[in-house]
Amino acid sequence: MINSKRILFICGSMNQTTMMMKIAQYLTSHECWFTPHYTDGLIGLLERNGLLEWTIVGKQHQKNAYDALSRNGLRVDVAGLRNDYDLVVTCSDLFLPRNIRNRPIVLVQEGMTDPENAMYHIVKHLRLPRYLASTSTFGMSNAFERLCVASEGYRDLFARKGVDASRIAVTGIPNFDDCASLLNTPTDRKGYVLVATSDARETFKYEHRRRTVERALDIAGGRPLVFKLHPNEQVDRAVREISMYAPSAEVLYNCDINPLIAHCEALITKYSSCVYIGIALGKEVYSDFPVDELRRLCPLQNGGTSAEAIARECEDVLQQVRCQVFYLDRTGRNSNRRAS
Repeated sequence: MINSKRILFICGSMNQTTMMMKIAQYLTSHECWFTPHYTDGLIGLLERNGLLEWTIVGKQHQKNAYDALSRNGLRVDVAGLRNDYDLVVTCSDLFLPRNIRNRPIVLVQEGMTDPENAMYHIVKHLRLPRYLASTSTFGMSNAFERLCVASEGYRDLFARKGVDASRIAVTGIPNFDDCASLLNTPTDRKGYVLVATSDARETFKYEHRRRTVERALDIAGGRPLVFKLHPNEQVDRAVREISMYAPSAEVLYNCDINPLIAHCEALITKYSSCVYIGIALGKEVYSDFPVDELRRLCPLQNGGTSAEAIARECEDVLQQVRCQVFYLDRTGRNSNRRAS
């Protein structure tokens, strides 16, 4: 096909995987391939030996992504080894595999980023590997042609962290851009307070379960309490601890949290992107982040058109790359401005 290019979409969690699939639906004139998230080098050795299971390169995340891609009949190129690609689209730049570092990249914000804690400042000032500070350093590689972000608030946040503002595009992000549609989902629960728990301990952060449950009981004030476990949590331990302090609470896992948020009276979170759904729907919201700041950062509600907007940014980057290649062919000099 004339002007058709080969694009690699790097998936990860189910949220990231479905985002990549939605974007690709608007790039059907190109040859789109997909892969579960992957690493190489020393980190790749840890990945292959099952020592990164709490991350998006964990074997279960990779299997879930592969299964979802296969079910939808999409082309899969594991670790991007089969083809040379004209463009790479990914939701993470905390680790960039060697085989994409010299490719044009469109980076897409997945959701909330971690707070700027002590590790963030250590990593930033000592120039340590970005993945040591988790998603607080998202975007700071500047190794992309375009960064597609959720809102004007996030554009300002990433620019303040040192991201090249000229490469940031406010597009909204799929899965968080049409929260009103969730109100149409059926429910048999009413009047409850929903707690979205975290995988803090599974990712080596501090978690005081008793304090979390007691805070939820206080906020609920007698209303029914529903806990939705984070997908990475150890289910048996979490259920046991919650039942110890809130024996009448309902504990759910392996289900979609979005309909639960749509019909709850109040939402309690720690550091979870799902808080934005509650904010967009005007819910009573509690978070370990300042709620006023979250309202400023809340993703655009554009009726589910973010994937199409991101696809347009991909087309724009491909067009720029074509012009740069033509310029190089004509002059013998590379005009491409890329950060390392």
